[in-house]
Amino acid sequence: MDTGVSVEKISSNTDIGAIRIAEEVVSTIAGLAAVEVEGVAAMSGSLTSGLTEILGRKNLSKGVKVEVGETEASIDAFIVVEYGFPIPVVAKAVQTQVKSAVETMTGLNVTAVNIHVVGVSMKKSKAEEESSEK
Repeated sequence: MDTGVSVEKISSNTDIGAIRIAEEVVSTIAGLAAVEVEGVAAMSGSLTSGLTEILGRKNLSKGVKVEVGETEASIDAFIVVEYGFPIPVVAKAVQTQVKSAVETMTGLNVTAVNIHVVGVSMKKSKAEEESSEK
């Protein structure tokens, strides 16, 4: 049964069999780690990921591109920063968080975490939110 999930690049052999991790798993781990950082408003995805969300399927790897070798990974994260947060500080925190999460959960050596800040989010004040709901 073909699920369309690529698992060939990330694999290792143990005494009792092979371990394979799909690239989508690495993307999901990186995306979840990135949005946990204070100051990250959202991940920015492509048109297809936007359509996926409209159709009701949450794309947890939205805004993340990974390249994976046998034992290492390179990650690009496309983030939207909340207005008022220092962009270099947020970007560095995302790099640290993503690298740590992926290395801890997969055992891969993360060689690069490239952050692309693609937007700034303006949070609405409580008064603006209440008036727009009426």
